[in-house]
Amino acid sequence: MSNSPRTGLAVAGLSLGTALNPLNSSMIAVALVVLRADFGLDVATVTWVITSFYLTSAAGQPLMGRLADRFGPRRLFMLGMALVAVTCALAPFAPNFAVLCVARAFMALGTATAYPSAVVMVGALAKQAHVKSTRPLGRIQMANTSAAAVGPVVGGLLVGFVGWQALFLVNVPLSLAAILLVRRFAPADADRERGRVSELLRDSDIPGILAFLGSMVLVMMALLNVLPAYRWWLLGGGALMAVLFVWRELRFAPPFVDLRLLGRNRPLLLVYLGFAVFSGVYYFAFFGLPQLLQEAGGYGPGVVGLLMLPLAAMSVVVTPFAVRAIDRFGVKRVLIAGVVLLLVASGAMWLLTASLAVPLVFALTALLGVPYGVVSIASSQGMYVSTRPEERGVAAGIFQTCRYLGAITATVLIGIFYGTGVNQANWGLMVFVMLGLGAVVFLVSLLWRERRG
Repeated sequence: MSNSPRTGLAVAGLSLGTALNPLNSSMIAVALVVLRADFGLDVATVTWVITSFYLTSAAGQPLMGRLADRFGPRRLFMLGMALVAVTCALAPFAPNFAVLCVARAFMALGTATAYPSAVVMVGALAKQAHVKSTRPLGRIQMANTSAAAVGPVVGGLLVGFVGWQALFLVNVPLSLAAILLVRRFAPADADRERGRVSELLRDSDIPGILAFLGSMVLVMMALLNVLPAYRWWLLGGGALMAVLFVWRELRFAPPFVDLRLLGRNRPLLLVYLGFAVFSGVYYFAFFGLPQLLQEAGGYGPGVVGLLMLPLAAMSVVVTPFAVRAIDRFGVKRVLIAGVVLLLVASGAMWLLTASLAVPLVFALTALLGVPYGVVSIASSQGMYVSTRPEERGVAAGIFQTCRYLGAITATVLIGIFYGTGVNQANWGLMVFVMLGLGAVVFLVSLLWRERRG
């Protein structure tokens, strides 16, 4: 078999594994009502099935990236997918809701290995197929960006025909297929760190990792308001853990995250900032629009899921064109063009204050899918070229965490705007916020420069 088909099958396996995290983060939303009935839960308690996944994914992605950098992306990817397969095979038999939430956390940890591992492997895959890194990275990013959007539709079908258990069981064959493809066709890991377990643990900066995880979990619990009576205590504890994390990383060698190097890497910091804010704009529409269509438009969940499909479809369609444009015009020009389209699409969303007619909604979700695909792949490529090969795993993990930070921030703001009612007037106010955030992304894109050397 030639290198090109081998690379295509390897990328297919990595893309499949990468899709599992965003897919499972979104399709569970349609099962909340069923889970409440089966386990006898209230509204606040059932959301922990989402929160446990979000917290573990956001905090775990950089850690998984670090492990991929140190011990090899191929073996970490397969280990993560094996964890997903075992967890999802057992989860339907959970005796209570608490165990189900723990299963969701383990599933999140397993799926969190995929994207950082895939990014670390991109260089070897591109070399194997004699193509630029944008090609395999574009396909992986396509899976990463489209899976979340199709999640509610897939989840609705699975829950409707089988039950909530199917949301776990569907991951078993998918994760096993990803393992087989990557094991058979992906290039073997290069020599990574070896030595006694005690030495590896000593050099792994365990306190730094724990401080990072602790600060992320506490701050996100505060933002998600999972414990309303302790919200400010959680925020304060998260800030304290963040200070301890910075103090540790500046004193330890080699650190979990090289803050000095990161501070000098202005292009990477700008990529993170731009992508986090961009994700906030996108999730304003992704989370806010379905609520508007259901409560103000009177559409059923099935119809709303179909109306959101063009967003995913267009992001998939435009990604190959964006990849070719990056090869021809460079990352920055494509990124700026995508952000301009984002501003246009966000402004057009104001039309929904006048009408929620199906053709208009269909057209606007399709329009928003274009900049989503373009900016996502341009930001991903910007992150890739802004980091050294030995740092791309943890860099990719932090990149994914920026997506979750944007999503969580958008969720909090939507709750504020919809607090007085889910109506077209409040949607109009949200559109102005989307435009403001889009302007920030535009400014950051203008400031970004490709890292040299």
